[in-house]
Amino acid sequence: MGRMFAQVSRDILSAIGNTPLVEILRMIEGAKFRLLAKLEMLNPGGSMKDRPALSMIKHGIEIGRVRPDTVIIESSSGNMGIGLAQACASLGLRLICVVDPKTTKQNIGILKAYGATIELVTTPDPQTGEYLQARLNHVKTLQAQIKNSYWPDQYSNQYNPKAHRAVMNEIVRDLNGEPDYLICSTSTCGTIRGCAEYKQAHNLKTKIYAVDAEGSVIFDGKRGARLIPGHGAAVRPNLYQPGLADCCIRMTDLDCVVGCRRLARREAILAGGSSGAVIMAVEKLKSEIPPGSVVVAIFADRGERYLDTIYSDSWVADHFGADAYLWEA
Repeated sequence: MGRMFAQVSRDILSAIGNTPLVEILRMIEGAKFRLLAKLEMLNPGGSMKDRPALSMIKHGIEIGRVRPDTVIIESSSGNMGIGLAQACASLGLRLICVVDPKTTKQNIGILKAYGATIELVTTPDPQTGEYLQARLNHVKTLQAQIKNSYWPDQYSNQYNPKAHRAVMNEIVRDLNGEPDYLICSTSTCGTIRGCAEYKQAHNLKTKIYAVDAEGSVIFDGKRGARLIPGHGAAVRPNLYQPGLADCCIRMTDLDCVVGCRRLARREAILAGGSSGAVIMAVEKLKSEIPPGSVVVAIFADRGERYLDTIYSDSWVADHFGADAYLWEA
């Protein structure tokens, strides 16, 4: 029998979770509350989607739907695909990831590096005009063509939010008590539903604020164009339930850009697009948060995946104008 090592993960998948909380000190001027960020970007695959990706695949194995020769098929704008690609590479499974033109070349490169097969949908669904529905349609077509295949279906699978209950559990554990506010972005609704379910099960008084995108329909918003992948949704996910959040705050694509760039320069945190929206939502809420409160903001993914968009001066100028830089300070 070999030596037993302390603090050594069995494999890359066992390193998922237990991400740190760090204090945000310079971002919100005049704040009279404590603000902490849950750095989900420090999961090994680079985002909080590592948690549900592993959870859904493990459940598929447990119920016999996923076997060694099973092909995993999923629709993703990036992070879930990467989380699944990491899990599949570790478990020796094949993954087909259905993407659309909005998926960044960095994310496609990461997916390919893990060995995933890319299926690109190039035209929106004719009925809805949305790429998401077109991706879902293509997933179903592939399922019909590939006999031994499995669709985790991140938009409906209960093991998506179930995995995120651990996020709230870790926050309560590390704070030695519940936060007064939890601020998180929404897309599949896995994170917010998992945190809300944990809150209900443990009778917490934490107020949960959902940060949705302008142009997203999740919280009854008007459908519109969105530039930032993984923030909001063009189709309300099946995981959505009324009452998941105490409040919904809608933030623009420019809010994402400004928030991300301020986080990098003021806090040295290179975060993804939805994190920019979350931190700007805290800025918007700061006068409403009682002094002495403890606020936790969830930062979902890393900023390296947005170097050609949010962190690109030319991309920002093309989409928001040269004056957009005035908002970065």
